[in-house]
Amino acid sequence: MTSSLHYQRQDALLVVDMQNDFCEGGSLAINGGNALVPGINAEIAAALDAGALVVASRDWHPVDHISFDHRGGPWPTHCVQDTPGAEFHPDLNLPDEVIRVSKATAFNADAYSAFDGTGLGDYLREKGIKRVVVCGLALDVCVHATVLAACREGFTTLLLETLSAAADPDAIERCRHDMQDAGAEVHA
Repeated sequence: MTSSLHYQRQDALLVVDMQNDFCEGGSLAINGGNALVPGINAEIAAALDAGALVVASRDWHPVDHISFDHRGGPWPTHCVQDTPGAEFHPDLNLPDEVIRVSKATAFNADAYSAFDGTGLGDYLREKGIKRVVVCGLALDVCVHATVLAACREGFTTLLLETLSAAADPDAIERCRHDMQDAGAEVHA
């Protein structure tokens, strides 16, 4: 599998939450998550070969996170720090130069976007990044929030829709319109 994009040094590929708990067999599994890995690996290789930055975000929740249903949140327990479910998918190729960003690490606050409380926007600007390319899980939750945040942060933003899967497939069209209205390009 090869990338259809031409990456440049001013680009950052942002791989969102490709973690075991979000893939088939996980506690908050997204149908089709496992199937995304080969295509995302091709994007990672293409981006790194071009000298672009690659960032992998992850949910990194404390044991008793506010988003968990037993605390009144909307989600089952998932991506708890230092558990197998929080690990990146075992087949995801993340060389050492890939930057890992952890989000939603506080007990009392959730974070859907990879930019939420992580300092990622400032870091990317410091590195001279102009365009952010986004893919991963879930299209209608954290990918959606990350794309909208990248637009708000002033980056040219491209969603790789074919390398993203939704928790609720019925939400894809609405999310696509939201992202396009915010200024993102959707690459289907």
